Amino acid sequence: MNNSLNEYTKNLRRDFVKTSFDEKDANNNPFKQFETWFEEAAKSNVNEPNGMVLSTVTKKGRPSSRIVLLRGLDDHGFNFFTNYESRKGTELKENPYASLLFFWPELERQVRIEGKVVKAPANISDEYFSLRPRESRIGACASPQSKVLKNRHELEKMVDAINAKYSEDVPRPKNWGGYILKATYYEFWQGRQSRLHDRICYNLKNKKWVKQRLAP
Repeated sequence: MNNSLNEYTKNLRRDFVKTSFDEKDANNNPFKQFETWFEEAAKSNVNEPNGMVLSTVTKKGRPSSRIVLLRGLDDHGFNFFTNYESRKGTELKENPYASLLFFWPELERQVRIEGKVVKAPANISDEYFSLRPRESRIGACASPQSKVLKNRHELEKMVDAINAKYSEDVPRPKNWGGYILKATYYEFWQGRQSRLHDRICYNLKNKKWVKQRLAP
């Protein structure tokens, strides 16, 4: 292990001083609160404000995480798209519960969202797929996502084959489409000085949202 890097990680410090977040300022509807923070992130020129960590779990309880992009949201539903046969697709089939994490360091904020994931209706997947650039549609058709490849050239040959097959419109492959996470838990984190952060969570109980403050 690089000892200097090891020491660097132990001693790396920065304080959070931008703002605060109190229960009385938090919207009683966590989805509305998310919309407010998301809009503020977008207006603050945060890099990829819709980038989120998606964490899934196998049926044996082993977690895995990756960055995906939020591609739609409506009434506590958060949309993303992928290959249904990818690792995350396989894990969601085994265990449909997942979490999302948005981190906006420029605003010293993060949002955790948990819930059950369902497949999006085909028309939603078709609509989004049609909006993607041709190169992205070709890539979605060609790539056997998460499968082992011999080398880069093997992937490029697959892309060339799909490109030759579809001279004009590229149809959405049946193994590619959308998911919607239906939120049952939110947590809004605002960085504060001395690690005394503000954490406001919302739990869905008896179809009502219960708002509480958590210790940092």
